[in-house]
Amino acid sequence: MAESNSKSSLQSIREWVVEHKLRTVGFLWLSSVAGSIAYNWSRPEKTSVKIIHARLHAQALTLAALGGAALVEYYDHSSGSKADRLAKFLESDGHSRKS
Repeated sequence: MAESNSKSSLQSIREWVVEHKLRTVGFLWLSSVAGSIAYNWSRPEKTSVKIIHARLHAQALTLAALGGAALVEYYDHSSGSKADRLAKFLESDGHSRKS
């Protein structure tokens, strides 16, 4: 029973990430900047160098996340699941406007 709850919550998280790709990438960027600044803060460097390094780390992680989002988008497009969701959305939206 606990395993099925775990899978359903993991599945719901995956679905949210798929639906909100750019928000996920933005949050990942923000958290990586904060984490990198926290990591670099104890190092004996100038503050400007710490900020530059944090930005570079966050930029690399964000590019990787954007690449992952592009792969997910490609997979959704090739499997047809996104087209099915869009068709359902347009169909439901069309019915509400006709009424």
